[in-house]
Amino acid sequence: MDKASQPGKVWLVGVGPGDPELVTVKAVRVLGAVDVWLVDDLVTAEIHAYAGASTCIEPVGKRGGRCSTSQQEILERMLAHALAGRTVARVKGGDPLLFGRGGEEAEFLRHHGIEVEVLNGITSGAAAAQALGIALTHRDCGHGVSFVTAHTARDDSPDWRSLVAGGTTLVIYMGMSRLAAIRDALQEAGMRREMPVAVVMNASRPDQCNWTGTLANLTDALAAGLTSPAIIIVGGVVAHAQATEARSEWHAAPVTCRAETSRLLVS
Repeated sequence: MDKASQPGKVWLVGVGPGDPELVTVKAVRVLGAVDVWLVDDLVTAEIHAYAGASTCIEPVGKRGGRCSTSQQEILERMLAHALAGRTVARVKGGDPLLFGRGGEEAEFLRHHGIEVEVLNGITSGAAAAQALGIALTHRDCGHGVSFVTAHTARDDSPDWRSLVAGGTTLVIYMGMSRLAAIRDALQEAGMRREMPVAVVMNASRPDQCNWTGTLANLTDALAAGLTSPAIIIVGGVVAHAQATEARSEWHAAPVTCRAETSRLLVS
């Protein structure tokens, strides 16, 4: 049947934190078979190797503080391609349904009669924890985990007081431009200044950089050269991972980076 005679299908594909070997087998198969990719900025160049020879790749980057493609334009492009009978992969870093706007995109497409399938990816919060050997829900010091965005749709703040009262490990996304505000809000909500904190930039990638310290000196991560995209992990599990690795009492560690270029950046 001619493509234009029926709508194409859209896949919302999470390709994980950046390491191409962390992409699922099913995602690789779909990425190589579709007609069009609409791809985010945070998707690494290595992931593009999974595209088919005839796949059209359209960048639709969304980055805070930079020239970006509007969400409405992204929705309209997906719909236009699907109505033209093309199969589409909306390619996203991390997981589409965890701060990836996958829910709103799926609702929009289904409202217009387009078939949608979500392919989950490893979220950067999990990859950041793995990079430092942090068990986010270690039974000795973490009865739960809360994934939080510091940048909400209404541009307001999370309910930090409730999060602190809950006592779970906090994994904070999109917070690097608000480190001082996050530090102050958590302290005002009752979190102790000495709470261990880790910041991981570019988790799983060759230029990954890590910083560990305490809530009180959280903004030192910026002075050390870490920027977005980065994940902030707050909780006793950070100290537990450090102590386990060092076989000694936890202490704030210096910045560590994978690539020599990153070492130069933070030296």
